Amino acid sequence: DPAVTSFELDNGMEVVVIEDHRAPVVTQMVWYPVGSADEPWGTSGIAHFFEHMMFRGSEKFPNGIASQIIAENGGSENAFTSYDYTGYYQTIAADRLDIVMDLESDRMRNLIIDDDTTATERKVILEERNQRTDSSPQALFSEQMRAALFMNHPYGVPVIGWRHEIENLSPDDLRTFYDAFYSPDNAILVVAGDVTPEQVRDLAEKYYGPLPASGQAPAPRPSEPPQLAPRRIEMADHRVRQDYVMRQYLVPSYESEDPTESAALLILSEILGNGIGSRFASRLQLEDKSAISTGAFYSPSSRDPSVFGIYGVPTRGTDLDTVEAGLDDVIAELVEKGPTEEEVERVKRLIRAARIYAKDSVTAQARLYGSSLAVGRTVAEIQAYPDVIEAVTAEDVRAAAENNLDLNRSVTGRLIRAEEAPK
Repeated sequence: DPAVTSFELDNGMEVVVIEDHRAPVVTQMVWYPVGSADEPWGTSGIAHFFEHMMFRGSEKFPNGIASQIIAENGGSENAFTSYDYTGYYQTIAADRLDIVMDLESDRMRNLIIDDDTTATERKVILEERNQRTDSSPQALFSEQMRAALFMNHPYGVPVIGWRHEIENLSPDDLRTFYDAFYSPDNAILVVAGDVTPEQVRDLAEKYYGPLPASGQAPAPRPSEPPQLAPRRIEMADHRVRQDYVMRQYLVPSYESEDPTESAALLILSEILGNGIGSRFASRLQLEDKSAISTGAFYSPSSRDPSVFGIYGVPTRGTDLDTVEAGLDDVIAELVEKGPTEEEVERVKRLIRAARIYAKDSVTAQARLYGSSLAVGRTVAEIQAYPDVIEAVTAEDVRAAAENNLDLNRSVTGRLIRAEEAPK
């Protein structure tokens, strides 16, 4: 693993430095551990709104000048929003780190938020929702699934926001959110590349150190109540070209008290649904020929409970009942007999290889640490996670399936083709 150093500025900003001196390149990432799940009720989409607003500019660097400066210096930039965090990053020559620190620290507290910028970005965001969600029955179906799975927790609200609430966000809503959460005490600075901790500390103290803390943290999130019954939904849309069935289970994410559970769930998802050699593909696609596509997914990187998903797409002439029954049969067999040692070791090799390949990119390294830190993990936990994976046994995986793939904590959905478009 690369050398990793962490420290905190006087204003509360956490700083993590990942040294990689193989090329004279550096990535700066600023992570705000405030995502769509932290939005005030009724203002969905406001966290994602700032992913756009932050590129509008400040008085010092207005009208996209910051992006122009980065491009003129051979750098690149981007941003992202999730349920748990919002992040901004630049990759640039290592001797120009001070340039992007100046730009990023300026927009942390000096962003222009007015009627014109709000109206302009609202149009862009609504068009993004049109293109990525409203025009896609699969995306709309995913929204409905997640809204049904989370009965009380804000993970059930889409990251991009509900259209009617995006339309009503005001400049005052944006200013209140920005003033509270876009501050050094609500931020994590991750710098990866050809730098030393001393260089980063000096620059961070120069550019981020003078910024005032807001003293405000996101409010505690509502928790999910006990889920006592399976839920089922069916969505029909005339634009659907291929019916399919999906199930999502409410499961634990990474927990420092018991990291083995999330590691076992991660390995379970790979055994069940990753590639043609997986359990689902071997049974439904190759043996039964009842499905043309199958899969499973899970991410341990979530601050609150996570989602374990499975799906199957039927072959021509096969109904969804058959595919769903096939998925259930595969899970039941794994719960009864457990996976083989060979299956578990194969997945461990894949996970190990992915982590090794990530070291080829300073941006990937910064993202690995930043995404984990932003959901509450420590540097030590991030570095120890490969050992947690290696320690998982076949019995751990079997037990994870038995304990967590509970229909009472699940939503099963079917997306089917409607015969006619709505009038």
